Amino acid sequence: MCGRFVQAHDPAEYAEYLDAGISVSESLAPSWNVAPTDQVYAVAEHDGLRRLGTFRWGLIPWFAKDHKIGARHINARAETVHSKPAFKESFERRRCVIPVDGFYEWEKMESGGKLPHYLFRRDRSPLVLAGLWASWRDEKGDRITSCTVITTTPNDLVAPIHDRMPVVLTEDVWDRWLDPDFGDLGALQSMLQPFDPGSMAEYPVSTLVNKVANNYPECIAPLR
Repeated sequence: MCGRFVQAHDPAEYAEYLDAGISVSESLAPSWNVAPTDQVYAVAEHDGLRRLGTFRWGLIPWFAKDHKIGARHINARAETVHSKPAFKESFERRRCVIPVDGFYEWEKMESGGKLPHYLFRRDRSPLVLAGLWASWRDEKGDRITSCTVITTTPNDLVAPIHDRMPVVLTEDVWDRWLDPDFGDLGALQSMLQPFDPGSMAEYPVSTLVNKVANNYPECIAPLR
């Protein structure tokens, strides 16, 4: 799964990297410990224009009775995203990408406990995660725009640490992934592959990141 990640740069930097406009009135605070239900930056396409906005992490499907269900939908599995009721409609029409500086995964230790690792692009450019978004209104009519991160099997770098990893999309597929009118579901499914391990790096970090309240650069400091 992908349960924590880092978005510590200015939205203009993410927007420039993804060739997107900006649709946020206020910037989010830099976060080295983004957690489920937090507001995050994501890019989606509207009327042919690629825009960066803010989304609640944890997808709330249109049929939800309560927004709390979003906390169970922070990830969508690549293998079933096309058929699961919570994600099917978004996969067909509401796809997004989520630019992150890196993400965390926890390795189960033989001695007990779990050791967090920080994973990122070797060249330090953003990882562009495949995502889905949805728009939902509560009983008062207030709208919540939410998103989820799609996960897949791990590449050779991640496999020793965890059995899942977020799908990282390469630039050559961004246009098709973000195009809401692109309806070749087989082609979309084929994009959901493990990322090139040679383009990534990782190192263990302190268990500081285990607590959501700990949100500062030290979270990504190498443990050794």
